[in-house]
Amino acid sequence: MPEVKVRKFLVSVEEIFHEGGPAAAVPPKRGLILAVIENPYAGRYHENILPFMEDLKPLGLKMARGLVDALGGDPKAIEAYGKGAIAGEAGELEHAALWHAPGGYSMREVLGGAKAIVPSAKKVGGPGTRLDVPVTHINASYVRSHFDSVEAGIADAPRANELVLVLAMTTGPRVHARAGGLAAADVKGEDGLR
Repeated sequence: MPEVKVRKFLVSVEEIFHEGGPAAAVPPKRGLILAVIENPYAGRYHENILPFMEDLKPLGLKMARGLVDALGGDPKAIEAYGKGAIAGEAGELEHAALWHAPGGYSMREVLGGAKAIVPSAKKVGGPGTRLDVPVTHINASYVRSHFDSVEAGIADAPRANELVLVLAMTTGPRVHARAGGLAAADVKGEDGLR
């Protein structure tokens, strides 16, 4: 199995006080961690790419822990999550899809067994490509107040032979959430939906 070769990490945290309405008593935070890694499959078609998913698991755990730390260090403070990946131009969409399991399961493990499916986005592009990473509540995908997205990207990545891997987390709902639906306080957390 190929070794995971990391070129760099980027961590970003935003704190949202308001969006024109009253200031939040506790401003929610949205955070991202990105890893730029070499794509071992770039440049030609490989039939069996699945083993690289296993290789990405330690990186996923390191990134999930790092993002929780950047958001204050308490896994219990995280209320929503998402993931994404960008393959460089010599790669393919399926290479970005290899991040599904390692990215999702790493966050679930670090957050203590979150129930909801981890939403995802992926694409192929060159340096500076931006990706809107969707996020939903960690235990119930139907909590509308936590439907959000976080824009991710790095000016010099991905190069043609790279992947940009992204994890996103938030500490609360959208700052002025008022679109109804299942409230976070009413989540049962049994099926990942409600």
